[in-house]
Amino acid sequence: MKFSGRALIRRAIASYHYGIFADPFSFFFSNFHSVVKKDRSFSPKPRIDLSCINELDDAFFLFRQMVRMQPQPSVVEFTKLLQVIFKMKQYSVALKLFDEMRQWGAPVNEYTMNILINCCCLLKRVDFGFAIFGCFFKHGYEADVTTFTALLKGFFLDGNVAEAEKLFKKVLTLNLCEPDDVTILTAIDGLCKAGRVHTARDLLLLLENTIYKPDVKAYNAVINGLCKTGMVDNALELKSRMIEKGISPDVVTYNSMIQGLCDFGRWKEVKNLLNEMVNRKISLNVVTFSILVDAFCKEGNVKEAEDILEIMKQQNICPNIVTYNALIDGYCLQGKMDKAKQVFDSITGNGLKPSIISYNSVINGYCKNGKVDEAWRLFLEVSSKGLGHTITTYNIMIHGLLSEGRINDGWKLFNDMETRKVHPNLRTYNILLECLCKTHQISEAFSFLRTMEDKGASPDIITYRILINGLCRDGKLEDAKHLLNEFPSKGLQPDRQAYTIVVGSLCHKGFVDEANDLLVKMERSGCAPNSVTYNNIIQGLLKRKEVYKAMPFLEEMYKRGFSADAATSSMLINHLQIYNKDVVLLEMIKKVVPKI
Repeated sequence: MKFSGRALIRRAIASYHYGIFADPFSFFFSNFHSVVKKDRSFSPKPRIDLSCINELDDAFFLFRQMVRMQPQPSVVEFTKLLQVIFKMKQYSVALKLFDEMRQWGAPVNEYTMNILINCCCLLKRVDFGFAIFGCFFKHGYEADVTTFTALLKGFFLDGNVAEAEKLFKKVLTLNLCEPDDVTILTAIDGLCKAGRVHTARDLLLLLENTIYKPDVKAYNAVINGLCKTGMVDNALELKSRMIEKGISPDVVTYNSMIQGLCDFGRWKEVKNLLNEMVNRKISLNVVTFSILVDAFCKEGNVKEAEDILEIMKQQNICPNIVTYNALIDGYCLQGKMDKAKQVFDSITGNGLKPSIISYNSVINGYCKNGKVDEAWRLFLEVSSKGLGHTITTYNIMIHGLLSEGRINDGWKLFNDMETRKVHPNLRTYNILLECLCKTHQISEAFSFLRTMEDKGASPDIITYRILINGLCRDGKLEDAKHLLNEFPSKGLQPDRQAYTIVVGSLCHKGFVDEANDLLVKMERSGCAPNSVTYNNIIQGLLKRKEVYKAMPFLEEMYKRGFSADAATSSMLINHLQIYNKDVVLLEMIKKVVPKI
């Protein structure tokens, strides 16, 4: 690199405040000697054989030999040793080893620097990465594309998206290096994963007009990001654009779009994409098939999912654990637990091992179908299979126990979870809070709310909906309305469900005018009442035998294109037997009750 290039790098790194220590690497030197525990005899002429390294102790023993060798091994050998430790994902150890290398006077080069910067960045310490960069730079070592890619990755891993974006722009505008495909992918994928999909797409389009042309992986990252955020049409447009630019989509491109289309039930377009893959001679892989199996199962079409599985077998594509988990979920959704368990048991026979997700799916299926004892047996089996219960496993099981009225068992499992250092999440707290409200322990529920807040959990809209529902159940409508009005002060906006709970309760208690006022307020807040809202109101009034007060709501429901649900329909038909001569009521019931 020429002097002018070095000056540009100096300007680039000067803008990052990483705090130079008196000895920049003294931070990494701590208790290094304590790592070596094996007592081995010293060989005066050891052979450098990196293939013998199976664990850290082997690496340290070899290092000890290398620094004592005369003549000393080349920088390449020391760098290879660091690379081995790096590949073992022992990043902190690699940094400590480098500190010891310095003390022994072992040689270093740009490759050594890049390994160390990578270690710092993967430890989410980009500041130390820049410190190492600065130290090497002062000693005449030059940065390359690998250096900047590592620093870029570090910023993204640390969640510092703005600094990552700034660094990448400096790389381009100051010509600090020529970004390669990996650098471009790191920037674009990092932006997408940080939720900045539009920025990533704009960057991709910008790069199209430079000498640094994005490759298929860069396009795939943006297409995947667009699909995951529901912008499938934009993804399809980008796919057409990349083809126009002479870049051929691959199976990863199509998988992202097929997933996106399946999420919206756009089956005709899924079929078109599958045909397009065939025409382009792009083979469907296990991911493609798993997406289709999962989509069919979520739609309730397990038969089609089974057919897909048969096609996979005919094409010698082995289903993976994701495929089996999707099929298990499909059977569980239909309540076919025998089938779900049959698929679960077949996993082992097909050379795979059930994952914790497999267990969670079957446990959840059993719980939802009221078979809590079977769920509990599987829950206990998890540990014996070398798997660990996740917070999701505990949430499913606690919810299952509480739903079956086994309150003490549910709370006991919650306490066991905390003992085993599995930390509750907001879902856990909401499950327990709902249990307290359903069992009319509203004071205890508010006390529990304070406890969860003390433990660092931030209540969400679901938390407060549960409390409002509990207050309404206990007839504490004033408290429920007060809590609803407090939403903005808690940084929340009342949603349709929260309004519906209170409106329905007001009608049930006969406060129709107040319910109407709240409906108006609901509408003004941009939360239009839906079918559930009107059905709740009408049911509340019909329970009080106030049929004629329900008429305006029936009329409004009809105007908005909503129908009476099963419970409302049944109540209306029962009231029709009493008011059988009321032609107006009969006509209204014909409008809102399906097939009457």
